[in-house]
Amino acid sequence: MTPTPHTSHAPLTPKIQEALDARDALATALSQAGVQLPAMDIRTPWADDRKADAQYALVHLGVCAPPVALLLADVITKGISG
Repeated sequence: MTPTPHTSHAPLTPKIQEALDARDALATALSQAGVQLPAMDIRTPWADDRKADAQYALVHLGVCAPPVALLLADVITKGISG
């Protein structure tokens, strides 16, 4: 998965940068495990015009088809096992 670049014109807060870094790290790890989610982005609890005021941001994993969800579950289970 190629992460969606951050396109807001608002300056990045440390929390938004943290979420972007986490999203990119997760996308890379999933890709290495053979899993590609169709959409990953970050979200703040406020409208986009207030991103500069963000106290925190969340990694939004989007939605995926059932086969992708099963593949993700398999990768996680194998990681737990060993």
